Amino acid sequence: METSDQQHPPELTAFLASAIHDMKNSISMLVNFMEEKLVEPEVKDHPICKQMAPMLYEVKRVNSNLIQLLTLYKVDKKFYPFDLTENSLEEFMTEIEQQNRALMDTQGVQLEMDIPDDLYWYFDRELVSGVLNHALNNATRYTQDKLRLVAAEVDGQLEFRVEDNGRGYPQSMLEEGIKVNRGVSFNTGSTGLGLYFSSIVAKMHKNQGRTGDILLENGGKFGGGCFVLRLP
Repeated sequence: METSDQQHPPELTAFLASAIHDMKNSISMLVNFMEEKLVEPEVKDHPICKQMAPMLYEVKRVNSNLIQLLTLYKVDKKFYPFDLTENSLEEFMTEIEQQNRALMDTQGVQLEMDIPDDLYWYFDRELVSGVLNHALNNATRYTQDKLRLVAAEVDGQLEFRVEDNGRGYPQSMLEEGIKVNRGVSFNTGSTGLGLYFSSIVAKMHKNQGRTGDILLENGGKFGGGCFVLRLP
């Protein structure tokens, strides 16, 4: 006679999601520790700080990937608590800047922000924060020394822009656009997870027949890569 567990074996993805959650918590503690230590005066001026800066980027990247995987799992299982609330863009973007300040300081990157002080919009704060944090973390790696974070209403939509003064996106990437099946790059280690996550988040935002989207382009104020998130 079969037991209940034999008849209904636990779903593997549930175990994976639980494991991802545990790893995310551990790595989040490491991120917080590194961010606190690397900005302390006695550490900030030490030569080893420059060597540790790339490590902070990598740890934040892994942490971001784990959060993205866990969120995508919840969205796929239809139990992600999508929370559409009104947000002050000035307050929201200041929070994003603070979350990335330690990494930019250790990398010697200057951030320019362009946000109207009277702009409010409805969106899921946690999801959009995840998209912009990932974009800023990525841009910090590829820029030379400048980043620009923009929020503005454009053609009836809220447009976020993360611009850098690096070499920009390769032409092949711009021509492909945002494709789920673009595969992985063993040279760069890119899986496309960040762009896929960002695309899903954008599409979850709908209003009056319009759906959010993301765009990659080169140019902007600094002439480098530009990541664009548009929400209706």
